[in-house]
Amino acid sequence: DLVFNLRKSLESQKNYIFYCQSCGDIIVKGRKFHRVLPLPSEDWSALVEEWCCHPNPFAGSTLYPQHDDCFLGDTFFLLNSGNESSKPKENTRVICKRCKTMLGEKVSSDTIKYYVTEVLIRPSEGSFSPTSRSQFVQSMVAQCLLELSFAKTTFRFTIKGDNGKIYVLIWLLNSDTLLVESLGSSSSHGVFTLFGDNFMPNSGSVETWNAIKVLYQPCIKNRNKDLADAWENDIGVHSLKFPSETCLELLLILGLSTTTLPPSLRCMNSFQVRNSFYFSM
Repeated sequence: DLVFNLRKSLESQKNYIFYCQSCGDIIVKGRKFHRVLPLPSEDWSALVEEWCCHPNPFAGSTLYPQHDDCFLGDTFFLLNSGNESSKPKENTRVICKRCKTMLGEKVSSDTIKYYVTEVLIRPSEGSFSPTSRSQFVQSMVAQCLLELSFAKTTFRFTIKGDNGKIYVLIWLLNSDTLLVESLGSSSSHGVFTLFGDNFMPNSGSVETWNAIKVLYQPCIKNRNKDLADAWENDIGVHSLKFPSETCLELLLILGLSTTTLPPSLRCMNSFQVRNSFYFSM
Protein backbone atom coordinates (compact mmCIF):
# COMPACT_ATOMS: atom_id res chain seq x y z
CA ASP A 1 0.00 0.00 0.00
CA LEU A 2 1.13 3.55 -0.69
CA VAL A 3 0.13 4.75 2.74
CA PHE A 4 0.49 2.88 6.01
CA ASN A 5 -2.87 3.43 7.68
CA LEU A 6 -2.02 3.68 11.36
CA ARG A 7 -5.45 2.99 12.77
CA LYS A 8 -5.95 -0.14 10.67
CA SER A 9 -2.45 -1.54 10.30
CA LEU A 10 -0.40 -0.67 13.37
CA GLU A 11 -0.84 -3.65 15.67
CA SER A 12 0.47 -4.68 19.05
CA GLN A 13 3.06 -7.44 19.45
CA LYS A 14 4.62 -6.75 16.04
CA ASN A 15 7.93 -5.09 15.20
CA TYR A 16 7.97 -1.86 13.19
CA ILE A 17 10.51 0.54 11.76
CA PHE A 18 9.75 4.26 11.56
CA TYR A 19 11.25 6.20 8.64
CA CYS A 20 11.40 9.87 7.75
CA GLN A 21 8.96 9.99 4.84
CA SER A 22 10.94 12.70 3.06
CA CYS A 23 14.37 11.05 2.95
CA GLY A 24 14.02 7.50 4.30
CA ASP A 25 16.27 7.92 7.33
CA ILE A 26 15.41 5.49 10.15
CA ILE A 27 13.89 7.27 13.14
CA VAL A 28 12.86 4.33 15.32
CA LYS A 29 14.18 0.84 14.66
CA GLY A 30 12.60 -2.49 15.58
CA ARG A 31 9.96 -1.18 17.99
CA LYS A 32 7.33 -3.58 19.38
CA PHE A 33 4.27 -2.27 21.20
CA HIS A 34 2.30 -4.11 23.85
CA ARG A 35 -0.53 -1.61 23.45
CA VAL A 36 -1.73 0.47 20.49
CA LEU A 37 -4.56 2.68 21.72
CA PRO A 38 -6.57 5.57 20.24
CA LEU A 39 -6.54 8.81 22.19
CA PRO A 40 -9.82 10.52 23.09
CA SER A 41 -10.65 13.71 21.26
CA GLU A 42 -8.66 16.77 22.29
CA ASP A 43 -11.64 18.28 24.11
CA TRP A 44 -12.32 15.16 26.18
CA SER A 45 -11.45 16.81 29.51
CA ALA A 46 -13.98 19.58 28.91
CA LEU A 47 -16.73 16.96 28.67
CA VAL A 48 -15.87 15.07 31.85
CA GLU A 49 -18.33 17.14 33.87
CA GLU A 50 -21.10 15.75 31.65
CA TRP A 51 -20.03 12.19 32.53
CA CYS A 52 -19.38 12.49 36.26
CA CYS A 53 -21.66 13.53 39.12
CA HIS A 54 -18.63 14.33 41.30
CA PRO A 55 -15.51 16.53 40.81
CA ASN A 56 -13.40 15.75 37.77
CA PRO A 57 -11.19 12.75 38.74
CA PHE A 58 -8.86 13.46 35.82
CA ALA A 59 -8.14 17.11 36.65
CA GLY A 60 -4.53 17.97 35.96
CA SER A 61 -3.74 14.53 34.52
CA THR A 62 -2.37 13.83 31.06
CA LEU A 63 -2.32 10.76 28.85
CA TYR A 64 1.25 9.80 28.03
CA PRO A 65 2.45 6.42 26.74
CA GLN A 66 4.71 4.05 28.61
CA HIS A 67 7.74 2.59 26.83
CA ASP A 68 5.77 -0.18 25.12
CA ASP A 69 2.74 1.95 24.21
CA CYS A 70 1.71 3.78 21.06
CA PHE A 71 -1.14 6.29 21.38
CA LEU A 72 -2.94 7.42 18.21
CA GLY A 73 -4.39 10.92 17.81
CA ASP A 74 -6.25 12.56 14.93
CA THR A 75 -3.10 13.64 13.07
CA PHE A 76 -0.27 12.25 15.17
CA PHE A 77 0.89 9.40 17.34
CA LEU A 78 2.66 9.50 20.70
CA LEU A 79 5.68 7.37 21.58
CA ASN A 80 7.74 7.10 24.70
CA SER A 81 11.12 8.37 23.52
CA GLY A 82 13.14 5.98 25.71
CA ASN A 83 16.68 5.85 24.33
CA GLU A 84 15.82 6.62 20.70
CA SER A 85 18.43 8.62 18.83
CA SER A 86 15.80 11.16 17.79
CA LYS A 87 15.08 12.17 21.39
CA PRO A 88 15.47 15.97 21.61
CA LYS A 89 17.54 17.55 24.36
CA GLU A 90 15.10 20.38 24.94
CA ASN A 91 11.41 21.06 24.55
CA THR A 92 11.67 21.71 20.81
CA ARG A 93 10.72 20.37 17.44
CA VAL A 94 11.91 16.89 16.53
CA ILE A 95 13.98 17.22 13.35
CA CYS A 96 15.24 14.54 10.97
CA LYS A 97 19.02 14.40 11.28
CA ARG A 98 19.51 13.78 7.56
CA CYS A 99 17.11 16.13 5.73
CA LYS A 100 16.19 18.52 8.61
CA THR A 101 12.46 17.98 8.06
CA MET A 102 10.26 18.54 11.09
CA LEU A 103 8.91 15.15 12.18
CA GLY A 104 7.11 16.10 15.38
CA GLU A 105 7.60 17.73 18.73
CA LYS A 106 8.47 16.84 22.29
CA VAL A 107 5.40 17.04 24.53
CA SER A 108 6.97 15.87 27.80
CA SER A 109 10.34 14.82 29.14
CA ASP A 110 9.97 11.34 27.63
CA THR A 111 7.13 11.61 25.08
CA ILE A 112 7.38 12.58 21.42
CA LYS A 113 4.52 13.45 19.09
CA TYR A 114 5.14 12.36 15.49
CA TYR A 115 2.85 13.71 12.76
CA VAL A 116 1.31 11.16 10.38
CA THR A 117 2.28 13.29 7.37
CA GLU A 118 5.99 13.08 8.19
CA VAL A 119 6.67 9.48 9.19
CA LEU A 120 6.39 6.27 7.19
CA ILE A 121 5.91 3.06 9.20
CA ARG A 122 6.72 -0.39 7.90
CA PRO A 123 6.92 -3.86 9.47
CA SER A 124 10.50 -4.75 10.44
CA GLU A 125 10.59 -7.59 7.91
CA GLY A 126 9.79 -5.12 5.13
CA SER A 127 11.96 -2.43 3.56
CA PHE A 128 11.74 1.26 2.82
CA SER A 129 10.53 2.24 -0.64
CA PRO A 130 10.26 5.90 -1.69
CA THR A 131 6.74 7.30 -1.83
CA SER A 132 5.63 10.41 -3.68
CA ARG A 133 5.65 13.28 -1.18
CA SER A 134 2.65 15.04 -2.70
CA GLN A 135 0.66 11.81 -2.91
CA PHE A 136 1.56 10.90 0.67
CA VAL A 137 0.53 14.28 2.08
CA GLN A 138 -2.83 14.40 0.37
CA SER A 139 -3.56 10.75 1.11
CA MET A 140 -2.86 11.13 4.84
CA VAL A 141 -4.85 14.36 5.06
CA ALA A 142 -7.73 12.72 3.19
CA GLN A 143 -7.74 9.79 5.60
CA CYS A 144 -7.81 12.16 8.58
CA LEU A 145 -10.78 14.03 7.08
CA LEU A 146 -12.63 10.80 6.35
CA GLU A 147 -12.09 9.26 9.77
CA LEU A 148 -13.27 12.39 11.56
CA SER A 149 -16.27 12.87 9.27
CA PHE A 150 -17.43 9.33 10.08
CA ALA A 151 -16.60 9.44 13.79
CA LYS A 152 -17.86 12.94 14.56
CA THR A 153 -20.20 13.75 11.66
CA THR A 154 -17.96 16.74 11.00
CA PHE A 155 -17.47 18.07 7.49
CA ARG A 156 -15.73 21.41 8.10
CA PHE A 157 -12.11 21.59 9.20
CA THR A 158 -9.46 24.16 9.99
CA ILE A 159 -5.91 23.15 9.09
CA LYS A 160 -3.46 24.62 11.60
CA GLY A 161 0.30 24.70 11.69
CA ASP A 162 2.40 23.81 14.72
CA ASN A 163 2.73 27.59 15.21
CA GLY A 164 -1.00 27.78 15.97
CA LYS A 165 -1.90 29.69 12.79
CA ILE A 166 -4.76 28.62 10.51
CA TYR A 167 -3.53 27.96 6.97
CA VAL A 168 -6.64 26.69 5.21
CA LEU A 169 -10.34 25.99 5.76
CA ILE A 170 -11.63 22.75 4.23
CA TRP A 171 -15.21 21.70 3.61
CA LEU A 172 -15.64 18.02 2.77
CA LEU A 173 -18.23 17.48 0.04
CA ASN A 174 -18.13 13.73 -0.62
CA SER A 175 -15.95 10.67 -0.19
CA ASP A 176 -17.26 8.29 -2.86
CA THR A 177 -15.42 9.51 -5.94
CA LEU A 178 -13.50 7.02 -8.07
CA LEU A 179 -10.94 8.59 -10.41
CA VAL A 180 -9.57 6.81 -13.49
CA GLU A 181 -6.43 8.23 -15.09
CA SER A 182 -3.76 7.31 -17.60
CA LEU A 183 -0.40 8.78 -18.52
CA GLY A 184 -0.65 11.64 -20.98
CA SER A 185 -4.25 12.51 -20.19
CA SER A 186 -4.16 13.06 -16.44
CA SER A 187 -4.98 16.57 -15.30
CA SER A 188 -3.31 15.79 -11.98
CA HIS A 189 0.12 15.08 -13.47
CA GLY A 190 1.47 18.42 -12.26
CA VAL A 191 0.24 17.74 -8.75
CA PHE A 192 1.96 14.38 -8.49
CA THR A 193 5.27 15.77 -9.77
CA LEU A 194 5.06 18.93 -7.70
CA PHE A 195 7.90 18.03 -5.35
CA GLY A 196 10.11 16.23 -7.83
CA ASP A 197 8.17 12.97 -7.57
CA ASN A 198 7.16 10.73 -10.41
CA PHE A 199 4.13 8.83 -9.29
CA MET A 200 2.39 8.40 -12.62
CA PRO A 201 1.89 4.91 -14.09
CA ASN A 202 3.84 3.67 -17.10
CA SER A 203 2.82 4.78 -20.55
CA GLY A 204 -0.40 3.16 -21.69
CA SER A 205 -1.41 1.94 -18.23
CA VAL A 206 -4.53 2.98 -16.37
CA GLU A 207 -4.86 3.58 -12.62
CA THR A 208 -7.95 4.00 -10.45
CA TRP A 209 -7.96 6.06 -7.28
CA ASN A 210 -10.34 6.60 -4.43
CA ALA A 211 -10.83 10.32 -3.96
CA ILE A 212 -12.73 12.89 -1.94
CA LYS A 213 -13.94 16.30 -3.10
CA VAL A 214 -13.51 19.42 -0.98
CA LEU A 215 -14.01 23.16 -0.99
CA TYR A 216 -11.31 25.26 0.61
CA GLN A 217 -10.28 28.78 1.54
CA PRO A 218 -6.62 29.85 1.99
CA CYS A 219 -5.98 31.78 5.20
CA ILE A 220 -2.34 32.85 4.87
CA LYS A 221 -1.44 36.55 5.03
CA ASN A 222 -4.75 37.28 6.81
CA ARG A 223 -6.86 36.11 3.88
CA ASN A 224 -10.42 35.19 4.90
CA LYS A 225 -9.64 36.19 8.48
CA ASP A 226 -13.27 36.86 9.46
CA LEU A 227 -14.39 33.48 8.16
CA ALA A 228 -11.45 31.74 9.84
CA ASP A 229 -12.33 33.40 13.15
CA ALA A 230 -15.95 32.32 12.78
CA TRP A 231 -14.95 28.72 12.07
CA GLU A 232 -12.50 28.77 14.97
CA ASN A 233 -15.37 29.51 17.36
CA ASP A 234 -17.84 27.10 15.74
CA ILE A 235 -18.26 23.82 17.66
CA GLY A 236 -19.24 22.13 14.40
CA VAL A 237 -15.75 22.70 12.97
CA HIS A 238 -12.88 20.37 13.84
CA SER A 239 -9.26 21.54 13.94
CA LEU A 240 -6.40 19.46 12.50
CA LYS A 241 -2.79 20.27 13.29
CA PHE A 242 0.22 19.56 11.06
CA PRO A 243 3.73 21.02 10.74
CA SER A 244 3.56 24.51 9.26
CA GLU A 245 5.72 23.48 6.29
CA THR A 246 3.30 20.66 5.50
CA CYS A 247 0.36 23.09 5.65
CA LEU A 248 2.08 25.18 2.96
CA GLU A 249 2.66 22.04 0.87
CA LEU A 250 -1.02 21.23 1.21
CA LEU A 251 -2.02 24.71 0.10
CA LEU A 252 0.17 24.39 -2.98
CA ILE A 253 -1.37 21.01 -3.84
CA LEU A 254 -4.86 22.48 -3.44
CA GLY A 255 -4.05 25.50 -5.58
CA LEU A 256 -2.54 23.48 -8.41
CA SER A 257 -5.54 21.17 -8.49
CA THR A 258 -7.91 24.12 -8.76
CA THR A 259 -6.04 25.45 -11.80
CA THR A 260 -6.77 22.20 -13.68
CA LEU A 261 -10.48 23.09 -13.68
CA PRO A 262 -12.15 25.46 -16.17
CA PRO A 263 -12.33 29.01 -14.73
CA SER A 264 -16.12 28.78 -14.40
CA LEU A 265 -15.82 25.74 -12.12
CA ARG A 266 -13.05 26.92 -9.81
CA CYS A 267 -15.29 28.60 -7.20
CA MET A 268 -18.49 27.72 -5.37
CA ASN A 269 -20.08 30.17 -2.94
CA SER A 270 -16.75 32.05 -2.61
CA PHE A 271 -14.89 28.80 -1.82
CA GLN A 272 -12.30 27.43 -4.19
CA VAL A 273 -12.91 23.94 -5.53
CA ARG A 274 -10.40 21.16 -5.04
CA ASN A 275 -10.86 18.72 -7.91
CA SER A 276 -10.00 15.65 -5.81
CA PHE A 277 -7.93 14.39 -2.91
CA TYR A 278 -6.38 11.02 -3.68
CA PHE A 279 -5.99 8.32 -1.09
CA SER A 280 -5.41 4.58 -0.89
CA MET A 281 -7.64 2.17 1.02
